[in-house]
Amino acid sequence: MKTSYKKLWKLLIDRDMLKKDLRKAAGISTASMAKLGKGENVTTDVLVKICKALDCDISDIVEVVEE
Repeated sequence: MKTSYKKLWKLLIDRDMLKKDLRKAAGISTASMAKLGKGENVTTDVLVKICKALDCDISDIVEVVEE
C-alpha cells in the first residue's frame, strides 16, 4: 500500500493555487512540501494543517492505493 497525494494536487489546480501558496497558508516547512511532492509519508499534523488551510477533509487530499 502506498500513499497518494494526487487529490491534493488536483485540488490546488482547481483552486488556482501554487505549492508555495499552500505552504505559506498551511504554515508547513519546505521539507514537508518536498516529501508530499515525492509521495513520501508526512505526519498527520501536516495533513491537518493542509486541511485547515484548504477547508477540506483529509480524504479530499490523500488516499491509500495499491502499489
